[in-house]
Amino acid sequence: MTTQETIEIFEKFVIGNYTRSPVVLVRGEGSYVWDADGKKYLDLFPGWGVNGLGHCHPKVVAAIREQAAKLIHIANNFYSLPQGKLAELISKNSFGGKCFFCNSGAESVEAAIKLARIASAPGKFKIITMENSFHGRTLAAITATGQAKYHKGFEPLPAGFTYVPFNDLAAVSAAVDDETCAIMLEVIQGEGGINIAKRDYLQGLRDLCSSGGLFLIVDEVQTGMGRTGEYFAYKHFGVEPDIMTLAKALGGGMAIGAIVAKPEIAERLVPGSHASTFGGNPLAAAAACAVFSAIEEESLLENARHLGEYALTRLKETAAKYEFVKEARGVGLMLGMELAIPGEKIVKQCMERGLLINCTQERILRLMPPITVKKEELDQGLEILEGVLKEVKE
Repeated sequence: MTTQETIEIFEKFVIGNYTRSPVVLVRGEGSYVWDADGKKYLDLFPGWGVNGLGHCHPKVVAAIREQAAKLIHIANNFYSLPQGKLAELISKNSFGGKCFFCNSGAESVEAAIKLARIASAPGKFKIITMENSFHGRTLAAITATGQAKYHKGFEPLPAGFTYVPFNDLAAVSAAVDDETCAIMLEVIQGEGGINIAKRDYLQGLRDLCSSGGLFLIVDEVQTGMGRTGEYFAYKHFGVEPDIMTLAKALGGGMAIGAIVAKPEIAERLVPGSHASTFGGNPLAAAAACAVFSAIEEESLLENARHLGEYALTRLKETAAKYEFVKEARGVGLMLGMELAIPGEKIVKQCMERGLLINCTQERILRLMPPITVKKEELDQGLEILEGVLKEVKE
């Protein structure tokens, strides 16, 4: 089937809620994808961060094949070894919590909101979140998201959410009242523009929560599973959350989400209080276990740290050459370049030259290469990007 024939099927039968590029991707391997016309692209924003190990990582593919031949899905009123193993891996590589599994980042945020409310004292239900945050597309998740553009048309929104500026501890403290049960944030805002929390700010939030009987919820949907050079980004800041949300790269491409909560909090999710039919199914859990194996056996945290520093240095050098580039910033392989001009045209020009990146907040170019990326692949991508920036300048 041709590219145009596929597009025509979408136009006729698929709801048009995405702005799609006129490209039909048919195959992926590592840092590369190919379209239906045979064109090869270097993908430095694979799957919106889902393909953290790149496309079709051999260990993930093998785990899916092996598990699919045994058991794909069972009801969660039975035990499943892959789900149990995955929970152990997450717990031992984070803060010793207990896990609940679902299917996406938005679902994990929903679960975290429900847990924070049910585990709090009666009358405590409000959650403080940050401006320019992003927490998902369900009704409670968009309400938790501190960006008005995601709220438009869906009012009335659920009650109980307050927004304060990111990296402003005094504003958070002032927003706490007798009905507050939790503070939720991304320690590095992804969709918000690769905005990085300050260390003393996060430590202040931890102290505020500990002294005030509040839960600190850290959204690691985009930052988790090695993206920043640590399994979870909170580890860079010397704090531990009470509840953590996960998804995206957790399954190596399979749909899976999770929350991790300290045991004394987790026990409040009793039978009947929350559930997810597909959550933690054997197929997705086996894939996620393979992600942990790949990260350990291939030293991918070190790769993310080393090549992240290299890429950021190069991006900063590039930024210094162009007056319309304001700043390059990032942690590990979570990178952003803030522009003084709209970035959509740059993204399109990069795609025409075989490089896939993203633009968020209209002016921030976003690169989130797989943590399996090689130096020569980064060099290839950064050379394409700089070539486009040079053309823009001219």
